[in-house]
Amino acid sequence: GTLGKVGNCQVGVSVHAASDTASCPLSWRLFLPESWDTPEADGRRKRCRIPDDEHHRPKWQLALGMLDELAGSGLRPAVLVADTGYGANADFRRGLEDRGLAYVLQAKAEMTAHGEGVEPHQPAYGGLGPRPLPRYRTRPVSLREHVLAAGRGQGRTLTWRKGSKAAMSSHFVLLRVRL
Repeated sequence: GTLGKVGNCQVGVSVHAASDTASCPLSWRLFLPESWDTPEADGRRKRCRIPDDEHHRPKWQLALGMLDELAGSGLRPAVLVADTGYGANADFRRGLEDRGLAYVLQAKAEMTAHGEGVEPHQPAYGGLGPRPLPRYRTRPVSLREHVLAAGRGQGRTLTWRKGSKAAMSSHFVLLRVRL
């Protein structure tokens, strides 16, 4: 998808320890697309020596599995950072929260959220059927709208590292929202 064309390559999911100056891979897994689990892919799987017990798993599940393995060895990230492929996935975010991990995830401006101060309402239980789930009384708005409402003055220009040509910096707005 991000190549803008069909790429004939292997795709891996990795967990790295990173600092301001270096990055070191701690774990990685081969990502197998769903198409590699079909009977038509048997020959391809054999040529690539893919074990019979290895099958498609979404990237976010591979990442959580690696984080669990690393935690079993006593390695827990101070803060986990990931791109929008993970940030847009509610199951991945819930998995990080269930594990008590602090995280910063890239999000698309089109994602919707409620403001920090909005609390979900718990409808009364009528006694029949399943208990109603909590729900919000307001409509969520896009993250873009939350940022615009906060105003440019709420933002800060941050430089995160020196690039090959110049320092890499951008304007950021920190907001707490309920996804």
